[in-house]
Amino acid sequence: MNLAFLSATGIGKALARGDFTSEVLVIELLARIHTYDQALSAFVEVYGDDALRAARESDERRSRNQARGTLDGVPFAAKDLFDVEGYATLAGSKASATTPAIRSATAVRRLLDEGMILVGKTHTVEFAYGSWGTNPSVGTPVNPRDALVQRVPGGSSSGSAVAVAAGLVPVALGTDTGGSVRSPSALCGIVGMKTSLGLVGRGGVQPLALIFDTVGPMTRSVEDAALIQAALQGEDADDPATFGVQRADALVNLNKGVAGLTLRYPTMDDLKGAEPGILERFKTTIVDLEAMGAVLEQKPLPRSLETYASLGANITTVEAWDRYGDLVDMENSLVNAEIAKRMSRGKTMNIKDYLGYEAQRRLLQTEIHHYFAGADAILLPSSPITAKPIEGAHDAAAPFGLFTRFVNLMDLASLSIPMGDVEGLPTAVQIVVRRYADPMAFQIGRALEVQRGGLFAPPSGYGLLDGPAVSAK
Repeated sequence: MNLAFLSATGIGKALARGDFTSEVLVIELLARIHTYDQALSAFVEVYGDDALRAARESDERRSRNQARGTLDGVPFAAKDLFDVEGYATLAGSKASATTPAIRSATAVRRLLDEGMILVGKTHTVEFAYGSWGTNPSVGTPVNPRDALVQRVPGGSSSGSAVAVAAGLVPVALGTDTGGSVRSPSALCGIVGMKTSLGLVGRGGVQPLALIFDTVGPMTRSVEDAALIQAALQGEDADDPATFGVQRADALVNLNKGVAGLTLRYPTMDDLKGAEPGILERFKTTIVDLEAMGAVLEQKPLPRSLETYASLGANITTVEAWDRYGDLVDMENSLVNAEIAKRMSRGKTMNIKDYLGYEAQRRLLQTEIHHYFAGADAILLPSSPITAKPIEGAHDAAAPFGLFTRFVNLMDLASLSIPMGDVEGLPTAVQIVVRRYADPMAFQIGRALEVQRGGLFAPPSGYGLLDGPAVSAK
């Protein structure tokens, strides 16, 4: 049995049946990391001894019929913005302090409390400020979808996407400020959720722009993403955005299907920035959903996607400069020159500019509220392009925010799921829903997952390791 590409749900069921132990699974994944990660560079650090110890503890609980639930014994990884007790949070930068965290981030603790096994931390774009997924300072993860050409993974949750796609872990945590979960998920061919602000606590997560930052799961199935989000939700004493927010149960209607739902999508003119192959895949997805009983409606967006992307970028830049400007301005700064250049735009923006951006944002939110009227979700591609070669990408403008930033700007939620390959590279569709309507996105995504017999396909070249395979009992 190849354990590498089992879903978290499948692992939970197999552990409950006694097909294998959590310790065996973790040994297998650690071996895969040792074999593949030198080339992939998904991980900043691997907690091998701690993970094995936690796996044995999980197996002991299960042997006493005291398993904590479906996720007990399932491995995961966390982006290097999440505090992990005893380890430094470097946020992908040589300029970060190396002081170990005294407490793990709320999201990490929530999964540990479920009995999940933290395998390690994954690479991020420096300070999460970029969407190619490149990081010349400390390491750029390589997209596993092309065996011949080193391609960008998408960012900023780059290492998390690569680790899940390559079968190094079944689940990873990411953060999304303007597409940082959805873009790498799209380019690497996995599932990623931009959660509603306030559903998942951000305590212990290094911020980029708190007005937009969210924590979300990255998995190989919609079912897994819903399960992980259910575990992550709840009030966080370190994140006031969660205070008073009701949990949105992502599992209740997960398998209800799409019959009778109204799904709206922009015109092809709105989406003109997308590559032709991606638009063809998108049209096929629309046809499939209609055949499954959904009502599909085409309607022009109130504004161009460029308008939303530009405004979201401006607000993010102001917040990023306020937080990291001192590190950029230091003599002999260790912040990468291109990241520093991007952030320095915020130096020219003042409080009057920021308040003007916020006023414009409120107007656009009102327009989107009316656009949504009568619809259950909005559909559009997750990325306008497929993964491009790494060489030269870091210094070029990335186009991903064009299709993703409006979700954060408008305080919406969005699930990105694979919709098929174009010339061997993954494409993805976003299922955008109103704030706190996250379960609806999972419901629609799950319906496509069932109809298509799964959405994730393992990349070639990452099968069983040489030597004796782990077999089911």
